Amino acid sequence: MPQRIIVSVTNDLVTDQRVKKTCAFLHRNGFKVILVGRKLEGSLPISRPYRTHRMRLAFTKGPLFYFEYNLRLFFFLLKNRADILLANDLDTLLANYLAFRFRRGKRLVYDSHEYFTEVPELEGRWARKVWLTIESWIFPQLEEVYTVNRSIADIYQKKYRVDVKVVHNYPDIEGLEHIRSRKELGLPEDKRILIMQGAGLNLDRGGEEAVQAMALLPEEYQLLIVGSGDRLAQMMSEVARLGLEGRVQFRPKMPYQEMMQFTFNADLGLSLDKGTNANYRYALPNKVVDYMAAGIPVLSSNMVETERFILEHSIGWIIDEVTPERIAQGVEEAFSARERFQGWKESARRTRESINWKNEEQVLEEIFSPGSV
Repeated sequence: MPQRIIVSVTNDLVTDQRVKKTCAFLHRNGFKVILVGRKLEGSLPISRPYRTHRMRLAFTKGPLFYFEYNLRLFFFLLKNRADILLANDLDTLLANYLAFRFRRGKRLVYDSHEYFTEVPELEGRWARKVWLTIESWIFPQLEEVYTVNRSIADIYQKKYRVDVKVVHNYPDIEGLEHIRSRKELGLPEDKRILIMQGAGLNLDRGGEEAVQAMALLPEEYQLLIVGSGDRLAQMMSEVARLGLEGRVQFRPKMPYQEMMQFTFNADLGLSLDKGTNANYRYALPNKVVDYMAAGIPVLSSNMVETERFILEHSIGWIIDEVTPERIAQGVEEAFSARERFQGWKESARRTRESINWKNEEQVLEEIFSPGSV
């Protein structure tokens, strides 16, 4: 009889590639998967080969959202017994842990997608103390934990003395091909296109500075921003203020395969996180490995994991400061040596053959195999 696993996350399931890849792996390996999230007013349709359940909530953000989500999730887990509960990130852990204690699951597995308590949105707020209290209560009692990179795993292991495995959020390159042209996508064919993409166009991620840098760059450069986030409105305001409507394009969040067609057609990917918090300092943003998978070089700020990844695989250029001036300078430096730039592109194409999700599934096999505990 197949093992039943309930996977929970607070987003609307559409753009969360890590959760999608994990559920696909579990489904292929005979697990009966139920994926639980929420449904927003603008959520795109979703079709998966396993069961999905998206809750409509009265609140969409803030403390009341997290309270309502965890309460609703807890009762859902009480009604739906599973062999394994898989909590994704700290904002789903409380409901999963309580349900586990009520014997609604034989195993509780925790996947920490980021250094949650150090995100900039929580800095200086009482909510951070609440999340830290939840984390410090539950984390030491967990037996099966994995996260996105070794830096974050080491922090958690040192803090809570719990073994933490690493499953990198590398792209699934199977079926990932360049199939649409710039013309088909409505992109200029005679420009150097810079791209910033993803669902995390948020505070301290360099979006406004990237727009401001366009005012300092020659007309041959275009900036393409694909995705969503809480700083998108500010980025659009900067475009209007600087009169850059003809040089900066915005595209809404979209399914991953569709988004990657824009990435394939770009010349240089931007990752401009600021070192204002530990989460950004130790994260390897999804966009960086997506740029690599598309075979385009990366211009990045000097965050620990990102800089290590880019330099280790020779796929781009690092800048030491996220300012419009330094970004513009970095862009021109990146393009200044044609042979070096071409070398970055070739390295990215080679790297994607070994740095991909297929290899990470070996760790998932160790975690979810019946005799792993």
